[in-house]
Amino acid sequence: MSGIDGVADGIAIVLVLLGALLCLTAGLGLVRFPDVLARMHAGTKPQVLGVLLIMVGGAIRLQGWSATWMLLLVAVFQMLTAPVSAHMISRVAYRRRHVRRDRLLVDELHTGERSDRVYRGDEPADAPPEEPGRALAESRREEQAEDGAG
Repeated sequence: MSGIDGVADGIAIVLVLLGALLCLTAGLGLVRFPDVLARMHAGTKPQVLGVLLIMVGGAIRLQGWSATWMLLLVAVFQMLTAPVSAHMISRVAYRRRHVRRDRLLVDELHTGERSDRVYRGDEPADAPPEEPGRALAESRREEQAEDGAG
């Protein structure tokens, strides 16, 4: 084994370990973060970079064209599917009202519909409000104020 092979193996080991550490932090973020958007962020950002580092480390270590092309395909598919799936998960979570809208800085999907007046928190759309009487009374007061002002 020459000195170049030893350096390449050392770089490959470091890349694989860093990638594994990033994948581990992504998994911990999925378990520990409180809401859907934070979990989605933790599940895509460090995980994709971790998989890419593992693929590069594997390509350095394996040094074969067939293995390198296969690892390149895995990396490309990972980079294509993770952002698309995260986008779809976030849109479904928003529409099903699993997102705390009061914590959003910019809400580009808000349509101004009246259906959001009763549901304000992190509850799903098909679940009743936590305090239905208070939520309904607030909704009626807001409607009367709009009717009186308009």
